[in-house]
Amino acid sequence: MKRAIIFFLTAIIFFTFNQATAKVEINYGASKIYTSADMNAAIKIIKKQFGKWKGCKLENIRYAGDNCNSAENLNWLNDLRPKENFAQCIEFFSDFYVSKKNNTVFNPDSEYKNYQWWLVRKQGGDWQLVTFGY
Repeated sequence: MKRAIIFFLTAIIFFTFNQATAKVEINYGASKIYTSADMNAAIKIIKKQFGKWKGCKLENIRYAGDNCNSAENLNWLNDLRPKENFAQCIEFFSDFYVSKKNNTVFNPDSEYKNYQWWLVRKQGGDWQLVTFGY
């Protein structure tokens, strides 16, 4: 009986996560810095974070462009994590919908446009989500 309950709960969580991030339109733009594999690794982290938000449906994710990988932005992001020394940063924008039955900090029955996601990585390292929002 416990196995059946655990399986059922796992299926619900998996289904909920996939619903929140299913059919997401991805726009990689044109980058001279990052490959689609680089971007997909970052997008996977964004989707994982987004999947934790109840009552929200991710509509699209867009690469902000190579200009986001500036020394100024990298310094700002390194200041947010002073013990780290990141070599690269990447920014994405997303649009998402918040349902009427939202139980998060977002306004119910609302659209959020150009929501920012900033990720960083050390040379040869994996992406880390540092900050998101407006």
